Amino acid sequence: LAGKAGAAELSCLELLRQMGFTTAALALSHEAISVEDARLKSAAKLALVLGNEEHGLRPETIAACNYVAIIPMAHGVDSLNVAAASAVAFWETRAR
Repeated sequence: LAGKAGAAELSCLELLRQMGFTTAALALSHEAISVEDARLKSAAKLALVLGNEEHGLRPETIAACNYVAIIPMAHGVDSLNVAAASAVAFWETRAR
């Protein structure tokens, strides 16, 4: 079942790409850009990809996205729950 779930995620990302979306995985990575980055804000269509609170996103899912993005946080704050993270990310990347 885990393999099927991973394949479903990747086919959803491919469908988003075919529909003209830029994808950004919210995950911790040394290559991550801020959700405030102009590349995300200038995307005509942006799909934010979030994982669950326990395991996050699969490495294959992260690799299949156009970008990996993080939410800048104050020193000492390690993470947000997925509801709070999605609210912040949606606000920061909204069309203006």
